[in-house]
Amino acid sequence: MDPLPAELDLLPMAVMVVRDGLVRQVNRACLRLLEADVAQQVLGQSVERFLHPQDADLARQRREESARPEHFGLPMQSTAFRVQTCQGRIRIVLVSSVATVWQGAPAVVINGVDMTHLDELQHQLRESEHNFRRLFEKMQDVYYRTDAQGVVQHVGPGVIRVLGYQPHEIEGRTAESYYPQSADRDAFKAAIMAHGEVSDFPGQMVRRDGRVIDISISSHALYDHNGAFAGVEGIYRDVTQRKNLERELQRLARTDPLTGLSNRRALLELGESLFLASRQRNSPLALLMLDLDHFKSINDRFGHLEGDRALVALAQVLRSELRASDVVGRLGGEEFAMILPDTQPEEAAQVAERIVQQLRRTVLWVRDGDSAPPRALTASIGLANRSAADEHPQQLLERADRALYQAKQAGRDRWVQAPDPRPAAQGADAASATAGPRP
Repeated sequence: MDPLPAELDLLPMAVMVVRDGLVRQVNRACLRLLEADVAQQVLGQSVERFLHPQDADLARQRREESARPEHFGLPMQSTAFRVQTCQGRIRIVLVSSVATVWQGAPAVVINGVDMTHLDELQHQLRESEHNFRRLFEKMQDVYYRTDAQGVVQHVGPGVIRVLGYQPHEIEGRTAESYYPQSADRDAFKAAIMAHGEVSDFPGQMVRRDGRVIDISISSHALYDHNGAFAGVEGIYRDVTQRKNLERELQRLARTDPLTGLSNRRALLELGESLFLASRQRNSPLALLMLDLDHFKSINDRFGHLEGDRALVALAQVLRSELRASDVVGRLGGEEFAMILPDTQPEEAAQVAERIVQQLRRTVLWVRDGDSAPPRALTASIGLANRSAADEHPQQLLERADRALYQAKQAGRDRWVQAPDPRPAAQGADAASATAGPRP
C-alpha cells in the first residue's frame, strides 16, 4: 500500500483511509489514538472493528451518504463516535469524513480528534452543575443579587422557605420592601459602602404572612468595569430561633427567677444609666428601697413556700405602680428597689404611700387546717431623690438605704424620705427625714 503523503502523516489529528469497508491507510496520530503498536494491527481490518457496536450502524449510514454523487468531495458534518482501541478502551472521537478517490478507486478519508478528556470534563461539569443546582435549591440560605438602586435582580429558591414568596414575586422589587424598619436597611447599606462586604450582619424581614423574622446577612458589593458601585450580592438566612434563644438567655441573665423582676446586676446597670441621664438633663430622679417586714418570721412560721408567695405578692404590688419609664428589681433576699425617672419628691412620696397601703390590704393566706390567722404584708421603704450634689449613683443608693434603716427603726410598715444633702439644705430641717404616716 502506498504510504500517506508526508503532510498527512505529520498531522496532529488522526487520518484513516477506508475502502470497501476496510482500513487501507492510517497516519501516526491515528495509530496513537487507536493504541496500536504497529500499523499492521489496524491495516486490513474492518473499520467497524474500531467502532462501538451501538455506533456501527450510524457510521455505515454516514459512509453511504458521503458516497452519494451530490456529496462526493464534500466533508460531512462532524459527529462524535465511540471508538474501541486495540487495548479495548473506549474513546470519544469527533469524526469528519469526505468521499474521494484513493489509488484510482472510490474511498472515504476519515479524520478524527480525540475528545475523550473533553467529554469527561463536560460530564464532570454537568455533574457539578447538577450537584450545585441541587444544593442551591435545597440550601436554607437565600442567595440574592441587587442592582445599584437596590432592585432585586435574582433570588434563589430558598426564599420560598424563608419569606414564603416565589422568586419571581420578589425579583424586580426593591429589597427595602421587605424590611419592617428602614433603619435596618440603611445600616446595612452604610456598612456595605464603608467596607465593601459584611458578614453575619443582623436585620429583620417581613414574611408573606406578616410575621417578622430575624435574618443574618453575608454579602459583598459589586462594581462595574469602571469601578462604580453596581449592586450587592450575597446570602441571608433565617436566624429567628437563634435570636429568640439569645434574647431568652439575656432575659434570664437579667431576671430574678422567682419574681420576674430585674435582678441585682440588671437593676444596678439600669440605675446607673438612668442616674447619668438625669444628671445630663438636670431632671429629677427618685429611688425607693424596700424591705418586706418580718420576712424571716414568715419563713419560720409558714414555711419557705409561703415566704416565696409573699415576695411574689410584693413584686405584684410594685409592678402595679410602674410607668413605662420606671425600673423595679430585686436586690436580693427580701430587698427590692424602684427607680423613678422624671419624678419629683412629692410624687415619689405618693408612690411610696400607695405601696404601703396596698401591702396592708394584701393578705398572706396560710395552708388549710392551720390554726394561725392570716397575716397582712407590710414593708419598710427608704426614699431618696437625686440631688445636684450627687456625683455617683452610689450616693443616692446610700441615702435611700439609710432612710430604709430609719423606717425599720421607727417600727416598720412605713416609708421614710431622706433629706436633700446639699449644703444649703443642711440645718435642723435637713437633719431629720420625712416619714410617712402610720394608722
